[in-house]
Amino acid sequence: MAGYLVSDTRKVTTHRFIEMKQKGEKISVLTSYDFTTAGIVDRAGVDGILIGDSASNVMVGNQTTLPMTVDQMIYHARSVANAVKRALVICDMPFGSYQTGVHDGVTNAIRIMKESGCDALKMEGGVEILDTIKGILDAGIPVMGHLGLTPQSINKFGTYAVRAKEEKEAEKLLSDAHALAEVGCFGITLEKVPAALAEKVTNEIGIPTIGIGAGGKCDGQVLVIADMLGMTQGFSPRFLRRYADLNSVMTDAIGRYVTDVKSGDFPNESESY
Repeated sequence: MAGYLVSDTRKVTTHRFIEMKQKGEKISVLTSYDFTTAGIVDRAGVDGILIGDSASNVMVGNQTTLPMTVDQMIYHARSVANAVKRALVICDMPFGSYQTGVHDGVTNAIRIMKESGCDALKMEGGVEILDTIKGILDAGIPVMGHLGLTPQSINKFGTYAVRAKEEKEAEKLLSDAHALAEVGCFGITLEKVPAALAEKVTNEIGIPTIGIGAGGKCDGQVLVIADMLGMTQGFSPRFLRRYADLNSVMTDAIGRYVTDVKSGDFPNESESY
């Protein structure tokens, strides 16, 4: 069955991500962390589904992404991969799974791919982790880079503010982007960077950029599913567009259920055996 506004039901691959950039076709990406949600997202026609380590915040309630483990990411990624027929399934490598060196990075990458069934991995960082990225690519595993605001480094930065506003950091980000493209990454996520810088990166490299808080000139966009559906509260960054208010819808529905149970209205005769 074709997705909403999507007639091409072929499986999306990393190669097709690059093809889409070459054709000027924008790439849509959303996060998912469970089977039911991922199935809906996939059928709606999204091109890529990211099992983000944002599961730490959204699913567990942690303040940062740092506590997520390889086991936890595999659990969420397996749940998503089981549901998806069309979208490219990308899984974040969690903090601590690749920063300790090439051997650990490759070992954990292979394990995530084998046990989750996902299509590709995403890693935060530039030239500092280039050798590890190369080792993972050499093992036959596609890698998406991630530059700008890198939440796994929150304790280093101390803030979730926009990155690369100063010339020196902007130059490093551009250099890192070229390095990631040249080593063989199939795409780069750009998070919370000035739109002009994101446009420059997008124009200079041959692989797609997926923006979140990086302006409209990136090759694609990604949002956290719970944020764009209005399930989360008290989080309203400039880049977030809410496409629904599921918090209100769910609260109302659950409230009516509670009322019906307490009044004895549910279940009624037709809902009984």
